Amino acid sequence: SCHRPAGKPASREPGSGGLPEGVEYIPRRKKGKNPMKPVGVAWYSLYARTRLGYLFYQRQVKKARERYPHGHSVPQPYCFPGVKILPIPVLSNNYSYLVIDTGSSQAAVIDPSDPLAVQAAIEEEGVVLEAIFCTHKHWDHSGGNEALRQKHSSCKVYGSALDAIPQLTNPLTDREKVSVGSLTFEALATPGHTVGHMVYVLDGDPFGGPPCLFSGDLLFLAGCGEPFEGSPETMLASLDVAMGLGEDTLLWPGHEYALECLSFASLLELDNSALEQKLQWAVQQRQEKRSTCPSTLGEEQTYNPFLRTHRPELQEALGLWQGGGEDLDTFRARVLKEVRRRKDLYQAT
Repeated sequence: SCHRPAGKPASREPGSGGLPEGVEYIPRRKKGKNPMKPVGVAWYSLYARTRLGYLFYQRQVKKARERYPHGHSVPQPYCFPGVKILPIPVLSNNYSYLVIDTGSSQAAVIDPSDPLAVQAAIEEEGVVLEAIFCTHKHWDHSGGNEALRQKHSSCKVYGSALDAIPQLTNPLTDREKVSVGSLTFEALATPGHTVGHMVYVLDGDPFGGPPCLFSGDLLFLAGCGEPFEGSPETMLASLDVAMGLGEDTLLWPGHEYALECLSFASLLELDNSALEQKLQWAVQQRQEKRSTCPSTLGEEQTYNPFLRTHRPELQEALGLWQGGGEDLDTFRARVLKEVRRRKDLYQAT
């Protein structure tokens, strides 16, 4: 069954669900399963650029299949007239997405981390896989490309030529559009996490739905990817590209990091009621192993510190002020760098 957004799509109330009355949430640190969290330059080079990274990914897949035989989260499919978006929980916290043109039964998948899980969804939905959209080269996003192409020989693999994406058949440039059945995806270059990181935007207009942003590791619910291959200025520019998509845009991130990201954000802005409500909602969702996606870009701007570098309340909380003669974007990049530094320290504890 599908959740079918009504009116303004996915205007999920930040606090819906919440905690039982009288129960207070106290953030408790729990180490993430991301192989690069926290990470050194040497390990990142091994993971991203050598066969060791692929072997580590294979071990990740094996362990996750044993630990989460039905996936790490209970996803909720979203439908608009003519479109179905099916989140596929893979590895220990990744999401792949099967996006279906229900009229033609043609489909695309974004970041097929575990080919078996993706293939099972393809078979269950009875669709033809026409395209793989890869946000970036990291194995936990691209590791299923080869196996799926072997099974679906006419399937094309899209992504940036700047990233070493496995099985890439159709390199894309910034703002290039691709059609899958009656679906139209636009690729946006968003470097920072990797040099060739791209996000994909599904045009919802023909279906009476909102734009859908498949953000990979650029943007998470209340979070942002590590700028492994870019500066704070580069990452800020990429985040601004995403923010230009409009407040009703649905955010479909590459990882289930909501609880960790919201817990961290709540330490920065103690008086942010939208953040407090969203954290309570996320606690409830995760207690029930439910997925926390999608959110909307409008909602994200109320609590995601990586998108609030222009907000005086965050700047003040960080103890940062714009210098005389310092232009706004330079200052915002400095704010972003400090948020990132604190997030890395938070992850490392």
